[in-house]
Amino acid sequence: MKTDIITELKTTREGFLNALALSDHSNFNTIPFEGSWTAGQVAEHIYKSIDGMPGLLSGDAKPTERDPNMMTAGLREMFLNFETKMQSPDFILPSDEPKELASLTQQIGDTLNGIIEAGQHIDVNLTVVGFEFPNAGPVTRIELLNFVSVHVQRHAHQLKQIRERL
Repeated sequence: MKTDIITELKTTREGFLNALALSDHSNFNTIPFEGSWTAGQVAEHIYKSIDGMPGLLSGDAKPTERDPNMMTAGLREMFLNFETKMQSPDFILPSDEPKELASLTQQIGDTLNGIIEAGQHIDVNLTVVGFEFPNAGPVTRIELLNFVSVHVQRHAHQLKQIRERL
């Protein structure tokens, strides 16, 4: 279980960074079609969603009083269904300001590396203290790792769609 998600996160990191690398300075902040984010906004959204995760994963946790993977299948199904349009919580919405490709690529890569590193050294079955999924409640570390993976995969797919439209 733990080894599988760590391996998946490494693959997900590479896939996202490779998709991001298909952008360049000339199109990183270009809206590809009406209602879409730019590649830069996708990158900022991902960074906002994972910033602080290494500390959260390594931080306070308590014994879990339910199946530690109770929400994993639902998260995976929801986020990997690319036909479903989702609404981001306000606190991780990207701004309309132009983004810097190299800086965001570095920040995202470093943060994903920190998440992978943290994931290798924690008991993934514990419940995270001080963080809950919106509308879902307390979350375990394994569920949080799965969320990071499928959320980043979803937006790697979005980056590829953006690239095709530019």
